[in-house]
Amino acid sequence: MIQIPDHPHSIHHVEIKKALETSESGISQASAEQRKRQFGLNEIPDRSKKSLWSILFKQFQNIMVYILLVAAFISFLTGHQVDVIVILVIVGINIAIGFIQEYKAENAMQSLKGFMVPQCKVIREGKLSTIPSKELVPGDLMSLSAGDLIPADGVIFQTHDAQAMEASLTGEAVPVEKDANPGPEASLVADRKNMVWKGTFLTSGETLAWVTATGLKTQLGLIADSIYTIPPKDSNFKKKSDMLAKQMAILAIISSLILFFAGYFFQEIPVNELLLISIAALVSAIPEGLPAVLSIVLAIGSYRMSKKNAIIREISATESLGTVSTIVTDKTGTLTQNTMTINTLWQIGGAEVSVSGEGWEHKGEITGSLEDIAAMDQLLEIAAHCNNATVSLSDTGKYQISGDPTEAAFAVLAKKAGVEKKLPILEDFPFSSKLKYRSSIIEKPGGLFKLFIGAPEIILLKSTRFMGKESYHPLDANELALSHKKLDDWSKKSYRVLGLAFKPLNENRAEEEEEEGEMIFCGLAAMIDPPRPEVPEAVKACHEAGIRVIMATGDHAQTALAIGKEVGIVLPGREQVLSEADLLQLKGKDFDKAIQEVDIFSRLSPLMKLRIAKSLQDQGELVAMTGDGVNDAPALKQANVGVSMGIMGTDVAREASLVVLADDNFATIVKAVEQGRIVFNNARRTSFFLVTTNLAEILTLIVAIGAGYPLPLTATQILWINLVTDGFCDKALATEAGVGNELKKPPVNPKENIINKEVLPSLILNTIFMTGLALIGFMVYLPQGLDKARTIVFIILAFTQLFNVFNMRNLKGSAFKVGLFSNKWVNYALLISISIQVLIIEVPYFAGLFEFQSISFLELLSWVFLSSFVLWINELYKLIFIKNEI
Repeated sequence: MIQIPDHPHSIHHVEIKKALETSESGISQASAEQRKRQFGLNEIPDRSKKSLWSILFKQFQNIMVYILLVAAFISFLTGHQVDVIVILVIVGINIAIGFIQEYKAENAMQSLKGFMVPQCKVIREGKLSTIPSKELVPGDLMSLSAGDLIPADGVIFQTHDAQAMEASLTGEAVPVEKDANPGPEASLVADRKNMVWKGTFLTSGETLAWVTATGLKTQLGLIADSIYTIPPKDSNFKKKSDMLAKQMAILAIISSLILFFAGYFFQEIPVNELLLISIAALVSAIPEGLPAVLSIVLAIGSYRMSKKNAIIREISATESLGTVSTIVTDKTGTLTQNTMTINTLWQIGGAEVSVSGEGWEHKGEITGSLEDIAAMDQLLEIAAHCNNATVSLSDTGKYQISGDPTEAAFAVLAKKAGVEKKLPILEDFPFSSKLKYRSSIIEKPGGLFKLFIGAPEIILLKSTRFMGKESYHPLDANELALSHKKLDDWSKKSYRVLGLAFKPLNENRAEEEEEEGEMIFCGLAAMIDPPRPEVPEAVKACHEAGIRVIMATGDHAQTALAIGKEVGIVLPGREQVLSEADLLQLKGKDFDKAIQEVDIFSRLSPLMKLRIAKSLQDQGELVAMTGDGVNDAPALKQANVGVSMGIMGTDVAREASLVVLADDNFATIVKAVEQGRIVFNNARRTSFFLVTTNLAEILTLIVAIGAGYPLPLTATQILWINLVTDGFCDKALATEAGVGNELKKPPVNPKENIINKEVLPSLILNTIFMTGLALIGFMVYLPQGLDKARTIVFIILAFTQLFNVFNMRNLKGSAFKVGLFSNKWVNYALLISISIQVLIIEVPYFAGLFEFQSISFLELLSWVFLSSFVLWINELYKLIFIKNEI
């Protein structure tokens, strides 16, 4: 059995070869089979996929569901079969809503999967063959070329100008040059140039590498596995809804006990009868519809978010987004487009030339001083022909590249200028890490020419002339100094700068020296991975909403700072950038203080991102982590709300998150946060409505019994009010679209309960009015008979609740400011509820069933009018105490 060294990147490949018991011809098939038994298959198990049963079982894990099931059991024992059926139906609806939403989200997640390497090239016993990537074992010799997705971790022993794109693992925005030289043992993954990593891909060149890790032992696998060691946390909303359920259960128990003792001591009702009344009151006091309506609130929010390209994997995360106080975001592919875009050109003797357009799309214009038109034409000709990348439109309508992103940027530049790749290319030489440039030999009228794109320092060093207006000029010290100053200025802005040059060739180009000289310098091109256009506005909206935005990236400090300034993350006085090396020097409170005072962190490993998330949470922040790479996954899982990218994101990142952005747009999270706040407000208004309703009902019973009166409502009448009034109106309140200022206020305090001190005065006011008016009506009509008195109480409680719906639409401002009839679902709910209530009172069959007595139209109109004062009293309260804050 072989033993793999702990730090293969720090050991010379000759020693690695001995340790892996392999060779330049690979291993034998027999050895591969033995190693497969030792190390297992090269695959990462998908442990995130949820079964139907696990999704279903999860819906039962809710305190309110437990309480309702107990209430149903009590109702069954006491013979209230109708209550049993109603409660079980409501529980079923609640479970169905949660199950359907999470099942749909799981399906959407699975449809985004595509991160897999089905086949790979391997050399065994000296023969090159293609095998399933899962069959790779340590010691195998991988043969990799440009465009290949790397199937396992490996150490390089032979390479030819190889570069790898490792953004998904390290956050590095540009391809990394590879070589066979070992590095320091303590070097970060991003700095191990002699290693290739599973899940990344080769953008240029070729390499041979021995496999050093497969499956869960790869860097990708270690990160994927680590997210399962982070224990799942109850969502913020679940904690709040559980607290509300406890509050309602305690309230129901206390109310029923008070009712029992009031009846026992003040009316001497027989204990058996009183016990039945108290149990009925207990069941009635519990808002049966609360779990269902909260699920509907979340489901509507989830649906609205999906329409804005945010897929909610776990329904409770819908509300949690509204309480987010800090967003920790990756840079590459999240804030930026994960493309290389040339935005500025410069030639000696001319001003900077701007290039508009972003990404791989061919739209854009070249504007600025174009006096040296011949030099500009030559520069664009080099851009068009000295690259081996293609940019094409995919079936989905998005542009995609094949080849090195830097070369693709030059191809796009040429397309924007209308310059086609039409000249014969006789030879093409990929980028050489030794020479620091790539080149192509073309043929055009006038002879053969060699074109160069590469490191500007090398291009300038090897150039003796520069191209001016229709002629060549000597490249003397002044022009060189001017060029280096421009290079320095652009580098300070974190641009990636490349030089362009060409050279006429003799017909016998085979005699050309390897070290090119006598180049003719054409100019410099500055490129950058540009921010997404919507991001600056989104970051601004976050700051206005009281949400702090932090960038945590694997990229370089200056690049991170430049992007941070451009998108608005860096605020005045907070321009400091800390790297992982800086953070490792800090301990305890010093570390926490740095996390609070600095907004840009660079060159971070996955573990450091995780540590930052934990530090913020320990300091009371509710954290949303956005990212797309494998390196983001642990922090995505640790965060209160992990938000991953659906297009560019890796499976590992998506599986660790609760929210997936289908459009990979950072701005989408701001829309989701707004919806999250609306969801919390809707949960509050529906809960507030139900609590007020049930409290008024139970209080009416308690006061009436305590005052020596008979029960003002039967259990059936109470149940009917809960079913019809609550059953329609609470669902309608769940559809409120918000009042428009959700992102102008600070985040909801994560410790703030759904029913809190802020809404208690209004709740008490409503309850006292509803109870008082109901008792007045009961006492006025009791001399005319108990049935008529109960009919009046029923009308008062039903219509005060219906008018209270308008109060609930705007808890902190006038109902008229959001428009009394602006929500069509509320209008429908009121119309249906009013129609049903009048119907059961006026139609003799239903009136007899519910023991109602017919009343005159004037009486009905009078008590409906008096019931409306629950709205006017609340308007007065808001005007005086809340100052009509919308």
